[in-house]
Amino acid sequence: MARPVLLDLFCGAGGAAVGYHRAGFRIIGIDNQPQPNYPFEFRRGNALCPPIGMSHIAAIHASPPCQAYSQANYIHDTKHPELVEATRSLLVDSGLPYVIENVVGAPLVDPVVVCGRALGLAVKRHRLFESNIALVGTTCPPGHPGGWVSVFGNTVLARAHSGEMNRAHVGVERGRRAMGIDWMAMPELSQAIPPAYTEWVGAQLMAALNASARSPLI
Repeated sequence: MARPVLLDLFCGAGGAAVGYHRAGFRIIGIDNQPQPNYPFEFRRGNALCPPIGMSHIAAIHASPPCQAYSQANYIHDTKHPELVEATRSLLVDSGLPYVIENVVGAPLVDPVVVCGRALGLAVKRHRLFESNIALVGTTCPPGHPGGWVSVFGNTVLARAHSGEMNRAHVGVERGRRAMGIDWMAMPELSQAIPPAYTEWVGAQLMAALNASARSPLI
């Protein structure tokens, strides 16, 4: 059976893409930078003006740059592009089911939260998901107990049982295992979301497509 096609905007190295693929989609990624490690069909171009015909696209995922909304931006007071609103406008105009992902603090509308610890991963890495379909997020385990790591910048740090960083640098391989990603270099890994997140979201998106029978197939 042919898979419905999902357009993956601001695709990076494909953490989101792998989760949607597991949920049953065929993926086409768009990014303005080369992505040699992207595991599916890739087109280089402006995600806000995708270089692709839309007639065969069933749904769209977008992960616009998060730096403008992250805690690190407030610490360093660095200017980064704020693209959530422009992305939402593009997706609304498409008339397709869509999902926007970003960090906590981004101006998403009525988002749900997905937590890695709730999905059994060794990262917390809370992320927000906005959609024009009804989504259910995850429920965080109280206190996020157990051993887990934080993956950011060029660093993978272990966390104490309290959740505080114990400053132990545990290496990129530990970060890859924690996020369920084995194909990325550290700079790509630090920007990625675990595929388990979009497998969770993608199952809901696929169910909505099937229920509405609006999924074009190729």
